[in-house]
Amino acid sequence: MTKHVLKAQKREVIGSKVKNLRKSGLTPAVVFGKSIDSLALAVNAVEFLKVYRQAGETSLIWLKVDGETKERPTLIKSMAFGPVKNEVLNIDFHQVNLKEKVTAFVPLEVIGESELIHSGQAILSQNLHEIEVECLPTDIPEKFEIDATLLKEIGDSLKVSDLKVDSEVEIKTDLDSIIVSLSEPQKEEEPLDTAVVEAEVAGEEGKENAEEETSSEEKPKE
Repeated sequence: MTKHVLKAQKREVIGSKVKNLRKSGLTPAVVFGKSIDSLALAVNAVEFLKVYRQAGETSLIWLKVDGETKERPTLIKSMAFGPVKNEVLNIDFHQVNLKEKVTAFVPLEVIGESELIHSGQAILSQNLHEIEVECLPTDIPEKFEIDATLLKEIGDSLKVSDLKVDSEVEIKTDLDSIIVSLSEPQKEEEPLDTAVVEAEVAGEEGKENAEEETSSEEKPKE
């Protein structure tokens, strides 16, 4: 398993002044955890994105803080994004105990394609995009895969209970929850032929006018 290491430096700049940090290519961060004091940090923005693309939010990131001899095992707890693409405004790292279980949300990836979907006879509906698990930090899966080729007929579905899960990992999401299912595609309504509609309207108007004229002619003179 790849070890993801990220260098960090202790930060004294707080509040609105962190804007200057971002301008210099640093992203403000905080590391917190059970039985430890929270610590304000700054990490290189480019280096963080590189590590994040590899580790995601389910793999351990070892923080190598300037002035400390031991690396800190952490998971990304949350991030705030800016309006610019790939702009991370701040990061919260959760320092974990490698011997204590944690809960995490693992992303779901649909692989394969049902024959009915390929032929246009069905559409795939995905109800869940992540699964909550509990396990040791080192056992958190990178992702779960669900095979859509197992769906053979309209109405078929795959549930959380159908996932292949290692014995070290406990699923917290309801096992009966449906992940994906096959349903009939919605039929598109045929567009109305405007020429036919106009002809029908004209015909109705002509009929009404003719009835009015007939009624007027039959009215007795006073």
